[in-house]
Amino acid sequence: MKLAWQDTDVPDMPTLGTPITTLAGLDEIPGGYGAQLQWARTRAKALRSEFAATGTPDSVTTCDLVTLPYPTRFGLFRASRAIAPFLAITNRMLVVRWTESDGRRRVLLFEPSDVELGRSTPYFAALARRTPGPVRSLMVTEHGTVLGHLARLGIAPEDVDYLLFDHLHTQDLRRWIGTSTPQPDLGDGPVEPVFPHAKVIVQRRELLAMSELHPLQRPWYQPDAYRDVRPEALLAVDGSLLLGPGVAVIATPGHVLGNQTLVLNTSSGIWASSENAIAAECLTPEHSRMPGIARWAHTWQQELVLNANTIETTAEQYNSLIIEKTLVDHAQADPRFLQFFPSSELTAAWTNPGTSPTFTHKAVTHR
Repeated sequence: MKLAWQDTDVPDMPTLGTPITTLAGLDEIPGGYGAQLQWARTRAKALRSEFAATGTPDSVTTCDLVTLPYPTRFGLFRASRAIAPFLAITNRMLVVRWTESDGRRRVLLFEPSDVELGRSTPYFAALARRTPGPVRSLMVTEHGTVLGHLARLGIAPEDVDYLLFDHLHTQDLRRWIGTSTPQPDLGDGPVEPVFPHAKVIVQRRELLAMSELHPLQRPWYQPDAYRDVRPEALLAVDGSLLLGPGVAVIATPGHVLGNQTLVLNTSSGIWASSENAIAAECLTPEHSRMPGIARWAHTWQQELVLNANTIETTAEQYNSLIIEKTLVDHAQADPRFLQFFPSSELTAAWTNPGTSPTFTHKAVTHR
């Protein structure tokens, strides 16, 4: 399938930020994933010191979007002994604002999911078809919309500079960045962008992979939604970048090859946000009270519990999550847990016994 940007390959977009080279070369370390793990841990310690010296953004605000069901066997990969086949996760958007050295103000939206169009993701569409309506209403709660949250914060859509997702699973961006041709399901003409000046920061590897998805990937992507999006709105990047003071995107491949993590330096310390894990306790499973988690980690000597709905390169995902674990600070509310903020955070629900998290962040706040 040919996508809009593939007439001439993924276009080179205007440069953004400053390349972070501290983690460069990880995949070239000889000796396999074990040797790469130790290298990643060492280099992440160095990056932590470097990043802490870059300053802080002006503000970080958390906005709840939707709570929805997700298979326990994916979210708590191999570790859970819960009887519930599904757990609940809450998708949230982070609004990050900073000021450039020349005085320009920037607005970045992290995980601004179009929840309505996301329902067409093959896996979730199939799940909805086989779930009775009354049951769906118990399992899905919509908390707010992207535009509703921005209006509450006094941010006009045209003032948004960047859209960033840890990866493009479930995402349909046609309304956000517009299309070059009519979309029958969205009206008669080409879709005008809600965010006319925004660029979508995405790893080039993920864009390229979407033109020919592997069977393991297909349930989670909507590639047809990218066929006609405006290519000039896509900012293809390679690797890790410092975007602004205390704001970085770090390449964390594994969950998908082009996975990336938002890293923030705030008044409470360093945070990382991605979907490599669905709960803070998945990075310190020895402190988890959920059934099976601590025992599994001890039995198999694993210090992480992955979110693994697509097992593209599991060992690589593990190493990437170690980088995140090494970068962040301990939570002020409970130092047993780390300031890893899952972009889809495990949420307690009476319908899902055995999956209530021991600790939740619920928000990242900085101003």
